[in-house]
Amino acid sequence: MMEAQDRFVRQSALVPADRLSAIAVTVIGVGAIGRQVALQLASVGVRQIQLIDFDTVEPTNVTTQGYLASDIGNTKVTATSQAIGQIDSAIEVDMVVDRYRAKQNTGDVVFCCVDSITTRSAIWRSVRGRTELFVDGRMLGEVIRVLAAHDLSSSAYYASTLFAASDAQQGTCTSHGTIYAASIAAGLMVHQFTRWLRNLPLDQDTTLNLLAGELVVH
Repeated sequence: MMEAQDRFVRQSALVPADRLSAIAVTVIGVGAIGRQVALQLASVGVRQIQLIDFDTVEPTNVTTQGYLASDIGNTKVTATSQAIGQIDSAIEVDMVVDRYRAKQNTGDVVFCCVDSITTRSAIWRSVRGRTELFVDGRMLGEVIRVLAAHDLSSSAYYASTLFAASDAQQGTCTSHGTIYAASIAAGLMVHQFTRWLRNLPLDQDTTLNLLAGELVVH
């Protein structure tokens, strides 16, 4: 017991352990951003994590998504679950090796880490009435955008960002990326989660352009 307490002692003022123990979190898409989100959630002490992804680890995922060479050929869900186990074997991981489907049960908090605006829109329509916090991470090259929806106002704003696929910038969100940009995006997403845990105001829309050194928060 002392080992568990010591592990979290430096974050205890920032991440309330009592709330974490009762919250189930879903990460949809464990690619560049999603894998980093899942590992950060495990590190801060989330006890129940659901991972949803249909894809397998490819060689390029080692450099851009933080997977290991030994993970190549395994499903991303399995590889990420194993990495979570290395952080804390007591974490309950629900592995769903499949695309997200509307009938799928999800946790109290959903992290949307997919690379298609169409998929993102479908997920939002499915979970918006049954999740307490929805955090969406988007990345194109060195431009990161994080959106958080948790009440009527922020949900309405989030819905307004789900523009038609034909209006989207060319290429999927992760067609060009780096591990450092993905890690920063994940950190911004988990930060919104910990603010929510502490009942602090959330930033409903954060855009960070790493190349230009510009940060815009709404």
